[in-house]
Amino acid sequence: MNKPNGMPRRFKLFLDRHSVSVLQAPFIMLFAAFIIIPILMAIGLSFTDFNTIQMPNFVGLNHYVSILTDDQVFMEYALPNTIQFAIIVGIGGYILSFFMAWSLAQITKIPRTILAIILYSPSMTGGVMLSAVWRVIFDGDKVGLLNAFLLRLDAIQKPIVWLQDPTYLLPIMILVSLWSSMGIGFLAMLAGVLNVNRELYEAAYIDGVHNRFQEIRYVTIPAARPQMLFGAVMAIVGTFQNGSIGVMLTGANPTPGYAGQLLVTHAEEHAFVRYEMGYGAAVSVLLLILVWGVSQLAKKLFAEKA
Repeated sequence: MNKPNGMPRRFKLFLDRHSVSVLQAPFIMLFAAFIIIPILMAIGLSFTDFNTIQMPNFVGLNHYVSILTDDQVFMEYALPNTIQFAIIVGIGGYILSFFMAWSLAQITKIPRTILAIILYSPSMTGGVMLSAVWRVIFDGDKVGLLNAFLLRLDAIQKPIVWLQDPTYLLPIMILVSLWSSMGIGFLAMLAGVLNVNRELYEAAYIDGVHNRFQEIRYVTIPAARPQMLFGAVMAIVGTFQNGSIGVMLTGANPTPGYAGQLLVTHAEEHAFVRYEMGYGAAVSVLLLILVWGVSQLAKKLFAEKA
């Protein structure tokens, strides 16, 4: 008589024990299909010489040695430009996102919602739309909005070809990327700031906090640490996702004078312009290592302290 009742009980225990893994199965399969497998394929491809037509030819570490020792474009343009771009757009965009999130948290709900939508909307716009809008501003003839404005002020005597001049290309890329840097990380930080317990601020002022800067340092940032970490990771991802903005603005890869060449566009140039898939994969693997290292640094900075 106990056996029929025991079977459902054991089955229920089995379901309770394995329900989490069953629910995670679709995510794990999708993550493996679209993240893990492509990464492993890129790593494997980086050890080969592959032109998309012939069979891959194993070359070992030759591509990595060539990138780090013989690739002049990588050392003189792609790597320095990427570091400069990442520092200004990544760190600068992250600080700007937090400052705007904190500022919006100080105003009432309706204007805060409207301004948040305005600030967030550029990040939802695709790169093609971004380049289309900004190419009208930086058009190289006298019809371009910036040239027309400067000519009207007599600040310049003839139109400047902004997007083809190596002097201006990288600053323009940084400006466009900063304009669209307030994405999901910005919204996460805004939610984190809004959900900080107001009693913590009252306790902090009782304990000696005297101004808003100390309030942000000792209360807001520690209380919103998980959202700050998420925002940092999204800022890193967003920065490298915007790596192709130079190609979108100029319509050429490589960019004029390699002035807007980043690791992303350097990998794309070798893989999809020169059809050196193995070499492009090696550059992308180095970029992956760079992103992973920066992400680990962000995790250490914002991880919960024991």
